[in-house]
Amino acid sequence: MFRLSPFVPSCALLSAVLLPNPAQAASTPDQSPEVARLPTVQVQAARVQQVDDADLPASISTVWLDDEANGALAQVSEALGGIPGVVARDRQNYAQDTQLSIRGFGARSTFGVRGVRVLVDGVPATMPDGQGQLSHASLLSAQRVDVLRGPFSALYGNSSGGVVQVWSAEGAPGDPWRLRLDTGSDNTLSAGAQLRGQQGPIRYNVAANHFRTDGWREHSAARRESVNARLGTDVGGGQLDLVLNYFDSPDAQDPLGLSRAQVNADPRQATAVAEQYNTRKSVRQAQAGLVFTRTYGAHTWRAMGYAGQRSVEQYLAIPPTPQANPLHAGGVIDLDGDYGGGDARWSWHGDWAGRPLDLVIGANADRQAQDRRGYENFVGDQVGIKGRLRRNQADRVENVDQFAQAWWQWSPRWSLLLGVRHSTVRFRSNDHFITATNPDDSGSRRYDATTPVAGIVFRATDAWRLYASAGRGFETPTFNELGYRADGQAGLALDLSAARSRNLEVGSKWHAQTGARLEAALFRADTDDELAVASNTGGRATYRNIGRTRRQGLEASYVQPLGAQMELALAYTYLEATVRDPYVLSGATVVAGSRLPGVPEHQWNARLQYRPGAWQWAAEVVASGDTVVNDLATDKAAGYALLNLEAARRWQLAQGTLRAFARLDNVLDQRYIGSVIVNDGNQRYFEPGPDRRVSVGLQWQWAP
Repeated sequence: MFRLSPFVPSCALLSAVLLPNPAQAASTPDQSPEVARLPTVQVQAARVQQVDDADLPASISTVWLDDEANGALAQVSEALGGIPGVVARDRQNYAQDTQLSIRGFGARSTFGVRGVRVLVDGVPATMPDGQGQLSHASLLSAQRVDVLRGPFSALYGNSSGGVVQVWSAEGAPGDPWRLRLDTGSDNTLSAGAQLRGQQGPIRYNVAANHFRTDGWREHSAARRESVNARLGTDVGGGQLDLVLNYFDSPDAQDPLGLSRAQVNADPRQATAVAEQYNTRKSVRQAQAGLVFTRTYGAHTWRAMGYAGQRSVEQYLAIPPTPQANPLHAGGVIDLDGDYGGGDARWSWHGDWAGRPLDLVIGANADRQAQDRRGYENFVGDQVGIKGRLRRNQADRVENVDQFAQAWWQWSPRWSLLLGVRHSTVRFRSNDHFITATNPDDSGSRRYDATTPVAGIVFRATDAWRLYASAGRGFETPTFNELGYRADGQAGLALDLSAARSRNLEVGSKWHAQTGARLEAALFRADTDDELAVASNTGGRATYRNIGRTRRQGLEASYVQPLGAQMELALAYTYLEATVRDPYVLSGATVVAGSRLPGVPEHQWNARLQYRPGAWQWAAEVVASGDTVVNDLATDKAAGYALLNLEAARRWQLAQGTLRAFARLDNVLDQRYIGSVIVNDGNQRYFEPGPDRRVSVGLQWQWAP
């Protein structure tokens, strides 16, 4: 049973969602027509391209990105704020990626994205080991962001506690070109250009962006360059798309986290060792993907291949003393590698027993080859520079997966979605740094999992759906978590098991013809062999399997048009993420029922938007409950509520459209903790959020 009684209003809201408006129910005929096959772009999160997302037994949210955004478009977190179940935190630290978790999966990550699968234009941004990044995804070229939560995330394989997909717009004749400039507090500047349209047989969408900031906190300056392109044409009776991405972020400064005392003294400061060691991170990535899709009658074939290169160099604030250990990997991380893979699938859309049936069968394989080197971060008495080599290994990880899915509407009111995926993930590390005091650390490990999912939908009325779904998922350790053994000895932590989860969800979707939408879901995920930090000292984090955990709660969202020019959007999440089996950590016991760190119990989001004529006005409230920062729950970040305001004005001129916009964040100038570093070994858990911020911008659009 779900233990949601401490928050009675949540149950009241769910009851309101599950019970439709009596007037709506009374006006609906007893026999509803069959589900229509829509010709428009379909949400592809559950791999059923011919079925509207309202008729799928899954929590799917789509954020449509138009040309009237009022932010810097610098991070994907700007588009994810109003989605229930999603925590997407801007860390005020561009040396680290957006902190992303979905229903509590991925919350333990101190950098990058783990436990959540990320794709950009169908190309994986998550490596085969489950480590991902969002930095190269461009909101300037994007058309929409799809977010999938719940059991059907398992159809994407390893580390799929949730799925985020960013899709670029496809160029079409008459599409406008645009230039965009945004500037604001802390000497922040974002300048970009997008060229979109069709030239002869070639459809194109090319976007380039330059971003720089001095940072709100000390020692947090950053610069980013990115280019994203989607080129498409018709060939061989199908559609061929080329997707290109380039991202460069040199020497982004890392202010590190702060202790409670440091936050109270000055939330804008950087930790002293951040300045001393000049902590920073450089990332460069280039990739290309090719997608061919062909439909012939009821059959559709899709083949995708991609390849890329990524290099990372990061300087840490590890003092020389811990590095005296001959097994220590040093204070400079140097990663350089290639990755790539392919996906092929066949789908069929027809009828079985006189009822609509959709089948999908496919397979994919991905591979990452990464050279990992570690260096001392000192030479003599000088720190913050690259010193002697301390680690040199070649890491390889690959997966080979097969999947199948069937959607069948066996009656006018009932439909069924079934799926299964089998995954094999292989890790291999070859150690090339072997000394008398540092033995050969080479090793390998293989993980296998079969993850079935099933869901059923009841079409109560033309506007209202009820559904239930169940499935299994798994999450292997990443190479970063395999890197060190918990007992301090040499070699990889090859004793780590994959975490395996059982997921349940029941929900309701009500979509009215007026544009009003009301959705809610109750969910539970029970995980065995949960991965958690075992120790974090001397710059080395080790991991262990801690037993059982549970994530359960409620999500609800409501969108209501208020006339032709105004819209209200509300979202709420209650998430209870707890340990089910007690375990010992650093001599203390983490008792059953303890909260998992990094996961707020409550989240609220409200946005009221008004568009009278050429004007646009918006008010937004973002609120979060408190967040535990470590497994022993010795401290936590307090909850907060922030008010943000937006305004914009559009002028239609003979040469195109000029748009001016402004945004004011944290209007009431609240002090708050924007994100936390889970289980930080130095107890510097807190990353403060900024005070009142202002940004203004101009956008020029014209027809080429």
